[in-house]
Amino acid sequence: MPQLRKLKNADAPDLWVYGSGNLIQTLLANGLVDRMHLWTYPVTMGTGKRLFVDGTPAAGWKLADSRISTAGVIIATYEPAGEIKKGSFAG
Repeated sequence: MPQLRKLKNADAPDLWVYGSGNLIQTLLANGLVDRMHLWTYPVTMGTGKRLFVDGTPAAGWKLADSRISTAGVIIATYEPAGEIKKGSFAG
């Protein structure tokens, strides 16, 4: 993990992770994700690999940008928002 932190702090282009559920779990667990682009497709598969598995640390995220493609794909960009604020979703 020290090498990933060193890479993250280097003055270099951004690092992107595409479709690696295992690597993203490691990055999330170590606070190394600065921005997350989630693409939600209008289909249900019923089974498959989950992005946020048991053991993923709880964290708050704020919506930084969003778009919807002509095919209905929702592209949402999130950035860390710190600790989760506990409370109610009721107005």
